[in-house]
Amino acid sequence: MESMLNKLKSTVTKVTADVTSAVMGNPVTREFEVGRHIASGGPGLCWRIYNGTKKSTKQEVAVFVFDKKMVDKYQKFEKDQIVDSLKKGVQQLTRLRHPRLLTVQHPLEESRDCLAFCTEPVFASLSNVLGQWENLPSPMPNDIKEYKLYDVETKYGLLQISEGLSFLHSGVKMVHGNLCPENIILNKSGAWKIMGFDFSISSTNPSDAELKYTCKEWEPNLPPLCLPNPEYLAPEYILSVSCDSASDMYSLGVVMHAVFNEGKPVFKVNKHDIFKSFSRQLDQLSSISPAVLNKIPEEVREHVKMLLSVTPNVRPDADQMTKIPFFDDVGAVTLQYFDSLFQRDNLQKSQFYKGLPKVLPKLPKRVVVYRILPALTSEFVNPDMVPFVLPNVLLIAEECTKEEYIRLIMPELTPVFKQQEPVQILLIFLQKMDLLLTKTPSEDIKNSVLPMVYRALEAPSVQIQELCLNIIPTFANLIDYPSMKNSLIPRIKSACLQTSSLAVRVNSLVCLGKILEYLDKWYVIDEILPFLQQIPSREPAVLMGVLGIYKCTFSHKKLGIPKEHLATKSLPHLVSLSIDNNLNLNQFNSFMVVIRDMLSRMENEHKTKLEQLHIMQEQQRSINISNPGNQSEQTKSPPSSGNQIDDIFGSTGVNGKENGSAATAPQPNRMSLTLEEKQRLAKEQEQAAKLRNQQPLAPQSIQPANTNNTKTKDLTSSLLNSMTSLNSLSLANTARPAPAQGTTIPAFPSSGPMAGSMGAPVSNGFNPPMGFQTGGMGIGMGMGITPNFGALTQNQGPVGQTNKAPNLSALDSLFTPSQPKVTLNQMGPKATPGTNTPWLNQFGSAQNAQTPMQGAPVGMGGVPSGFGMQANPFFSPQNFSQPAAAPSLNQSGIKHSSSVNNDLKDLFG
Repeated sequence: MESMLNKLKSTVTKVTADVTSAVMGNPVTREFEVGRHIASGGPGLCWRIYNGTKKSTKQEVAVFVFDKKMVDKYQKFEKDQIVDSLKKGVQQLTRLRHPRLLTVQHPLEESRDCLAFCTEPVFASLSNVLGQWENLPSPMPNDIKEYKLYDVETKYGLLQISEGLSFLHSGVKMVHGNLCPENIILNKSGAWKIMGFDFSISSTNPSDAELKYTCKEWEPNLPPLCLPNPEYLAPEYILSVSCDSASDMYSLGVVMHAVFNEGKPVFKVNKHDIFKSFSRQLDQLSSISPAVLNKIPEEVREHVKMLLSVTPNVRPDADQMTKIPFFDDVGAVTLQYFDSLFQRDNLQKSQFYKGLPKVLPKLPKRVVVYRILPALTSEFVNPDMVPFVLPNVLLIAEECTKEEYIRLIMPELTPVFKQQEPVQILLIFLQKMDLLLTKTPSEDIKNSVLPMVYRALEAPSVQIQELCLNIIPTFANLIDYPSMKNSLIPRIKSACLQTSSLAVRVNSLVCLGKILEYLDKWYVIDEILPFLQQIPSREPAVLMGVLGIYKCTFSHKKLGIPKEHLATKSLPHLVSLSIDNNLNLNQFNSFMVVIRDMLSRMENEHKTKLEQLHIMQEQQRSINISNPGNQSEQTKSPPSSGNQIDDIFGSTGVNGKENGSAATAPQPNRMSLTLEEKQRLAKEQEQAAKLRNQQPLAPQSIQPANTNNTKTKDLTSSLLNSMTSLNSLSLANTARPAPAQGTTIPAFPSSGPMAGSMGAPVSNGFNPPMGFQTGGMGIGMGMGITPNFGALTQNQGPVGQTNKAPNLSALDSLFTPSQPKVTLNQMGPKATPGTNTPWLNQFGSAQNAQTPMQGAPVGMGGVPSGFGMQANPFFSPQNFSQPAAAPSLNQSGIKHSSSVNNDLKDLFG
């Protein structure tokens, strides 16, 4: 590794030393920075070509340097002749201005060690490209070594040289005198330019119709740099010391032959006996062999043969050569049109740019990138042309690598991103947004690309907003999350809420639905779903868009809506939207499908949670039973939420089975009781034990009420007035074990309102709008807690067995010992058999009406356990805090004392 670094260091040092020694002291270095050696050109490839930049403007240039050390082997007068010849050629080139001639940026400067001048950026000479690598840097640059000319480059290059000669012959009345690959330069864009006017000859009578050129006789003793390249000279130049514009056309024919034959001229010339060589060449040209031209394309072969004719008059002139069919190639014509764009008006340009996308795929990438792209980007200064140019630039960008895009295209597009007029610019960028986000660096995306998208969302044009919203999902995966969260989504929401266009609102919702997968779950729940409730309109398309977002969020495996959000926000919102009058049947059905799916998932999740909680509670009870010591300790400790449920509904819980423990019922302190109270307490415990030993309750067929359950109905009537506190307590309990199948008595809706003893509906302190069912709330009687009223009205044991009213004195433990208590058996006189009381009528009729439904479960006191529309504890929670109803008379005429209600409040909170 170290050796490689040392080698690289030595190479860089050597190159730097070469440049420094070559240009040191030359005035060119005052204004230009000289870079690395890239090519060679000019007569004998004597000029070294360096890349460089202008210090003041950072403009890129090529620096041509001739090192005088190259001619140290010659005598002083020969050196002076060489330098004078080179200086003449550069000075002549500087005076001439034409697109087909190499453009000089800074005139020739001479120092003691070198000559130097600056031109437009250059790639290499045609000789370098064709394989002549003299005076090139070492190691050889790969871009020159691997360079291969495409057909379109060759055709258009030869056409450019023909146009350059036409300018010299017709416009300037000048013969170049040394046209050869050494003096043809390929600039950085690939255009072919003429240089090397060292041996140019101007007409002695430029105003006359027939031009005359004075030709110098060939002097073999002069240094080669003081003579033109003989292999490209016309025969008459040597043999008859005459020349004219036809002599340059012969040179063009040899150049065309060399281009198609790997840089080889038609004939090799013996420079030591040049006259003999040309005499032999003259004979060969008179009857030129077809083998000499076999590599030249057939459509131009005859023209090359005419250019190589011995007779100058037979050779086509430069203007005629520009019009031959060989140059009517679509690529060559396209490139030629680009070179003449400055002569066209906007209408002509726009028509050309519209058809250009069909031509670009047919051209080589190098030609497109280095020839066409610079011409296109130069049009960005003309805002009216940008909508026609931009699609072509982006089409080229698709074929470029990311490095080429960043280096060649991105700097040109940056100012265009900020243009808001004409509006088509924004539309074109939006259509190619995936390309821009893929190849543009992240920093430029934040600074240039995304601000353009934000402007599109806020644009006054509805069409632009629609297009932007339609396109955003196609590249949403390329936008970084902070930009999407903090900039993009808020603008989409704002566009949806503030627009007056239905299309924009619907497209906003569709756009949000498509990009949900790129957002995180809680951002959607906290920001997107609440936003849906802010949308003011109720058009069907908007409602279906809202439904779509809910559905996507609900069903997406990464997102999902928690059951709490479903129950409290999502479902209420969707239910209210589903009954909108604007929806048709199919749309309503779509709403209901989503609502049912949400309800089903919410039910399953919550049921699973409750089942798990129930299992944990059962396990805890088992531990308490097996370890009485721990049980007694737990009796002293504050009860948990699960124990509070058991305290309220009995140790049977929700499955109606006893756990065999009587410790859950509150017991008074025996040391503080009187003898009478102790006796009463012992009697109550004995009765409770008898109840536990009885056969468990099971659903039975409903039978008409008889006199044996009158006491139960009286008890029901008295306790129904206190249902407010009971239900309040049941709602306050956050966890309730799920009912075990087959152990509870589920309820079914009541066929009518419940009536009291006076025939009027009995209110239990809840709002009436919606009903709820209490099925599954099985209330056990084993521990002296609130009785299961539904079970008391059913026959215990086999059908036909005489019902015996149970002793309910054990229920007295509901009340705390701080108040004198009246046993439940003493709360009303026993009704004589057959007495027709309102309670009996009420419950009997209900049961009779339900008799055909054999085995149907019932609720409290034989009444179906659903209270209908008059007892919905979930609908109006504020009713939970209502004061207790005023004492009223029951069927026996006994007023409920306030102490009973107070005791219930003390027990149930």
